Amino acid sequence: MNTRLFAAAPWLQLEEGLPLRVSPTQPGISLDSCAGQLQDLARTHLERNGGILFSGFEPLGVEGFQQFASSLGHPLLSYEFGSTPRSQVAGGVYTSTEYPAHRSIPLHNEQAYTTEWPMRIWFYCAQAAQTGGQTPIADSREVYRRIDPALREHFANKRLMYVRNYGNGLDVAWQQVFNTEDPAQVEAYCRQRGIEYEWKSDGELRTRQVCQGVAQHPRTRDWVWFNQAHLFHISTLDPEMQEVLLDTVGEEDLPRNVYYGDGSPLETAALDEVRGVLGECEIVFPWASGDVLLLDNMLTAHSRAPFSGPRKVVVAMTEGHGLSLSQSAV
Repeated sequence: MNTRLFAAAPWLQLEEGLPLRVSPTQPGISLDSCAGQLQDLARTHLERNGGILFSGFEPLGVEGFQQFASSLGHPLLSYEFGSTPRSQVAGGVYTSTEYPAHRSIPLHNEQAYTTEWPMRIWFYCAQAAQTGGQTPIADSREVYRRIDPALREHFANKRLMYVRNYGNGLDVAWQQVFNTEDPAQVEAYCRQRGIEYEWKSDGELRTRQVCQGVAQHPRTRDWVWFNQAHLFHISTLDPEMQEVLLDTVGEEDLPRNVYYGDGSPLETAALDEVRGVLGECEIVFPWASGDVLLLDNMLTAHSRAPFSGPRKVVVAMTEGHGLSLSQSAV
């Protein structure tokens, strides 16, 4: 591991890699006390390395994390059109995905199932788990390079259609996803973003949206694997759960599923290949309480390992980016 001092702030030590590890060379240094230098560091290194881990600093606390994350150049975003349950703990700061501790969350880029996403995603480890609970990451540029070129081209050209059925005790309610109780606001949101919507006879909502399979970073111009097909497809569930859901609600009313952009079925074998490549690219590092992780959300995917004992990791997102459908294909 190549270790060196940061020239602009010699009390900071950098260890190269993904993530780039930034730590103080002396005790008692807080992140907010050197926010200016860290903003310069992030500007220089984030899009080169893909992620930065700030470790060994004085713990910020959730409010301090909120202030620090917003001090590096971009206001915090609200979590809109989410696919997983989160609770807001402070303005622009949310719990990490509320999912059973014994289950893993696969690698993914935040909100890659839509055409708008945050360019940066922040994590603050307020309390590390007793065992497990890491936030593994992967270089999305490397994933793109390793995917079979024929499959990569297929995803790029055909794109992906995500189908979601909200509520009914099976998935997040539309009121939580859209942050409103007003159906008219939901419809306006969908129309503005090219999302097809349908109110079903039971009052619940179904949406369809065609999105990118791959994407190009707006500044580095790197191509990245950028979708959540492997999470939305029914094959992500174990066979018993697949059978139960299909028998109970049928394919059309599955809480979520994904097809090629023209509506044709997406092959399970193709997604198995994608999951294999993601597994090969996974990078795991331990959390320490007080750590802060900053990722370029397009260049680096993230996940969550199973854990035991109390764990508190909160999340913030900044720098919203929108991609029109005409831009999402190669």
